[in-house]
Amino acid sequence: MDQLPASVDHDILAHRSIAAIATIRETFGCTIHQALDAYAQRYEELRRDRPGDFHPS
Repeated sequence: MDQLPASVDHDILAHRSIAAIATIRETFGCTIHQALDAYAQRYEELRRDRPGDFHPS
């Protein structure tokens, strides 16, 4: 999955998982399972590359 909208990163960092997954599905027209996989992958990338951007919920 290439080129996720910036709003996905913002939603992940703000702990809005459902909004991020919905955006992924709308953007790529994929199944919920594919969107969950893309979400998990992007979440891990953000945790690795931008750990300071994660705030407690």
